[in-house]
Amino acid sequence: MVIFPAVAMFFYCAALILVTSRLFHVSGPNRPTVAAMAAVAVLFHAFALSQAIFTTDGQNFSLTNVISLVNWIIAFTFTVLLLRLKVIIVVPVVYACSIISVALLWLLPPQYITHFELYPEILGHVVLSLMAYSALMIAALYAIQLWFIQQKLKSKQLVISSALPPLMTVEKQLYHLVIIGMSLLSLSLITGFIFLDDMFVDGKGHKAILSLLAWSVYAIMLWQHYTLGCKIRTAVLYTLSGAGLLTIGYFGARVVKELILK
Repeated sequence: MVIFPAVAMFFYCAALILVTSRLFHVSGPNRPTVAAMAAVAVLFHAFALSQAIFTTDGQNFSLTNVISLVNWIIAFTFTVLLLRLKVIIVVPVVYACSIISVALLWLLPPQYITHFELYPEILGHVVLSLMAYSALMIAALYAIQLWFIQQKLKSKQLVISSALPPLMTVEKQLYHLVIIGMSLLSLSLITGFIFLDDMFVDGKGHKAILSLLAWSVYAIMLWQHYTLGCKIRTAVLYTLSGAGLLTIGYFGARVVKELILK
């Protein structure tokens, strides 16, 4: 049904406009209004995802559906946090990506049917993987925000605004998110090695290897932070490098297989 993605895109656009129009205003955007618009968008995005994923043939975990699901998790998280945390700088990116991901559900509906009801342990692994990736993508957005604020402070171009969080607050939240994401990624890797027999066969080995490399990057980042101290620029590079490795591992081969070679 086209109505669900259409309504979701409309309200995401409304939230995006409300945020960007007053992003650097002294009092910042009207958070309750933005949150209300975004909540409607997230709700209809969920309806669109449910319709796209749960089919009569099984669960359709196509690339576009998975990308949209990840975007939904991130949009849901930021919408819930909008009234509590000062995360406005990256919110336009979140909602813009959500608009694109909902459009993908509509315009590119490839099929990748699975039957998780037959393999609940595999479903557990997939859920952990999606949660880990989403948490670490949110950490990447925080890293971008952290870098942005630092650069503006250095150049003395930062406008004092209630929409802008303190630098140390964002840095602290970044490490909390990395710890959460890395913990979920650890569980995802453990369940993968236990329950998946084809972790390194059928062209899937790159995903496990890149996930392990990303885990190592985050582990080095946390070790350096808690032992030697980690500069903001270094923390940002670590976070974005880990996110990049995970993105290539999770989606690289599927982009080629489902969208280019189909």
